[in-house]
Formats: sequence, structure tokens, C-alpha cells
Amino acid sequence: MFRSGLTGPPASLTTGFSYAIPPILQFGNQQLQERFLPDLLLGKKRICIAITEPTTGSDVAGIQTTATKTPDGKHYIVNGTKKWITNGIWSSYATMAVRTSGPGPTGLSLLLVPLLHYPGVSMRKIKVAGHLTSGTTFIELDEVKVPIENLIGEEGQGMKYIMINFNHERLTVAIGVTRQARVALSAAFEYCLQREAFGQTLMEQPVVRHRLAKAGALLESQGAWIEQFVYQMTKLGKVEADVELGGLTALAKAQAGIVLDECARCAVLLFGGNGFTTTGRGEIAEPGIYREVPGARIPGGSEDVMQDLAVRQLVKNYRSKTKMLERPKGSSKL
Repeated sequence: MFRSGLTGPPASLTTGFSYAIPPILQFGNQQLQERFLPDLLLGKKRICIAITEPTTGSDVAGIQTTATKTPDGKHYIVNGTKKWITNGIWSSYATMAVRTSGPGPTGLSLLLVPLLHYPGVSMRKIKVAGHLTSGTTFIELDEVKVPIENLIGEEGQGMKYIMINFNHERLTVAIGVTRQARVALSAAFEYCLQREAFGQTLMEQPVVRHRLAKAGALLESQGAWIEQFVYQMTKLGKVEADVELGGLTALAKAQAGIVLDECARCAVLLFGGNGFTTTGRGEIAEPGIYREVPGARIPGGSEDVMQDLAVRQLVKNYRSKTKMLERPKGSSKL
């Protein structure tokens, strides 16, 4: 679907399967899986991942939506808001990050919260610049009563589960965004072979070839990096991959957005007037792909936060490995 150059259709169909169901499979107990997975996996009901809030985006540890146990300990009462939730408007459930205890990351848990037609839940679609068919949603939760059995995994482990889930989410985003960049540049390449100006095709103009070369070099480097990541993830064990590739996955996601920006901008410029038109030859460039660039650089972890996370993770790994090489005290052996 990403070969269309648009992210709305694939996001509307795959986000729940890719990001909301895996935590249930990985961390949910058997009764939770038996209650919900049959309908979800068969597509009879839909699910979304609900992390982001109006005042809490990449800073996941700052989540404010609360889930407080009732006196009898049989339910959670959920209050708060979630924003920019893909697929939310159509979803029967959400894999939702909630605060079950004190501040900070240790107070977070994951809870399977009913949405559609459920008491206390109201949803409305948000108009966004890109991802037009992905059902971006604002969710309000007012005294929503959720069975205690809907807890995913253990209380207080939500941050850990979210971070593990983020790794494959960011790689998936990077793969799709890299494909978008290729679609944009391929469309521009084909157009330049056909469009004539000053008595020759655009491709015969050195300045055009130079612009294509700069964007193409970035794209091919990103494509090779993504293939390397996928290979490493299939060869490394789960625990090792999370440690070694976690930060780099964030960096690959950030770089994919940068590459898309360059390739989409290159396409719009080479399409000329057609690139500024919402119909006809340049439709795939603008408003097709170019309007999707912010949707690649912000959701799933904004670019600057991803770059910072990558370096911090590399520093952590470096210190851990160099400490292992230190000579034990009182020993002449390494």
C-alpha cells in the first residue's frame, strides 16, 4: 500500500494489528488473549494504540490519564484524554497507557479500554494535514469503568512494555517512509524524462540531474540501512536486539523522515507548476506525498527526541561494555 505514496490507507488498516495487538500477545495473560484476540485478529473488531495526550507526546513518562481502582478492587476508573490516536474513531478497544500509581515511568500501566459506544467515552475525528484516511482521533474518558481483568501484564510495567513496542513500531514507520521517498523520487525521475524545456528534456539539464543525484544518494543509503536493520533483527535474539538496536531504530526512524522531506521537496520542485497543483501530473507530489512529511517526522517519536534517544542509548551501551572490560580490583588479569 505504501507504493501509492500515501500513508492514510495503510495506517487505517494496519496500525491496530502492528502496534496495539502485540502488547496483548507479548504481555497479556491467557484469559485476556482468549477474550479479545479472536475478534481482533479476524477483523471483526478494531483496536488502536492510545499513548499520546494533548500535553504529553514524546515524553511518555509524563502521561496524566489515570486509572484508579475501585474500593472493591474489581475495576479501574479511567479519567483523562488521548489525542492524535490513529484508528481511534473506528476502534472498539484501545491498548492504552494509563497512570495507576505515582509520577514518573514506574507509575504507568497498559490497560485494554473499551471505546465504541462505551459509557464515559467520547471520540471525535481530528482534521490533520496528512494521513487523511487514518482516522486520527481525540478521545475523552470520563469515569470510564474498566474490569481489572483488562490489565495488560503487570501494574507499573507499562513504560517497559511501551518502550519494547516502540522498537518495531519505529522500524515499521521507517520502512514505510523510505518507500514513500522512493515513490516521490521515482515519479519525479519519470517526469523529467518526458517534460521538455529549453528545447530538451529536463533530464538533459545538468542542474536537474544534480538535484536528483543528491536526493537519490540519501535515499539509497537509507534503503540499505533499513535492509541491514531487518537482517539484524532476524538474526539477533529478542533481548539482544532490544539493547543493541533500540536507539538505532529511533535514529533510523528520524533519518527516514529527513530523507522523505528531501525526496518529496525535490519532486515538487522538479514537477514545477504541476508540483503546486492538486490534480493532474503533479498530484502525487503535492498534495500527495509532500503533505505527509510532517506525519513521518512527528508521530512515533518526534525527530529531535529520536536523535537524542539514539545517542543516549549508544552512550549507555558504550559504558556498559567498557565496564565489562575493566580489570577487576586486586587482579592483574583482565
